[in-house]
Amino acid sequence: MELSRRTVLSGSVVAGLTAPSVARPQPAAAPPPWTIPAAAPGSSADELRIHTDWAQLGQYRQDNVRVGQLPAADRRVVFMGDSLTRGWIVFHPEFFAANGFVDRGISGQTTPQMLVRFRQDVISLAPAAVHIMAGTNDVAENTGPFDPEATKNNLMSMVELARMHRIRIILAAIPPAAAFPWRSVAEPVEKIRALNAWIAAYAKLNSFAFADYTSLLDDGTGAMRPGLSYDGVHPTKAGYEAMEQAALRVVAAALA
Repeated sequence: MELSRRTVLSGSVVAGLTAPSVARPQPAAAPPPWTIPAAAPGSSADELRIHTDWAQLGQYRQDNVRVGQLPAADRRVVFMGDSLTRGWIVFHPEFFAANGFVDRGISGQTTPQMLVRFRQDVISLAPAAVHIMAGTNDVAENTGPFDPEATKNNLMSMVELARMHRIRIILAAIPPAAAFPWRSVAEPVEKIRALNAWIAAYAKLNSFAFADYTSLLDDGTGAMRPGLSYDGVHPTKAGYEAMEQAALRVVAAALA
């Protein structure tokens, strides 16, 4: 008996509907970007990264898609920075989740690298405000000799990009450090104090919110207070908790 084409197609549909479903393996969820270990400085992996993704645009590219789909209340402030910012979410992720904050810190980064990725990692997420804490690794000369004017220019460029997109500005003082464990640098205390003084003055001149963490972390000599840092540069969980009430106050002021 010859079957019509319509009958065959109908039978195919029925067969497809009645056939047992086959479970397909789902792709593994991507790990949070801040848990991905950085390549060791000087390693072949680090050398490859320097030549193929100097600003590390690949670090948050996939997670930005996820964050961009969140309600505005869950991405109201992006924290842009280096390991000081990245360590914050590592030690206290609840602080970010509870307040609608997004961490975009990358260990070792300097202000020129942050400027390159600012559009992707901040503007594309359309936050209400951005918290910029940057300059420690400039002083530490991670990507070349420290040029205060270049660092200021990079900070101002990030600010101007944010303002163009109606993102409110929170500028943060970088935490104190008497020395850097990974590099010998002359007079880091004086350089950090001078940079922080400029950041504070620039924020005041432009009516930006300013997060001054220095009084909370400085032991009076330009070093971190005992118990608030594990290496003299990066805060412990107690150090971040000391910063958090100040951060919440300045965020509230910026968004008021």
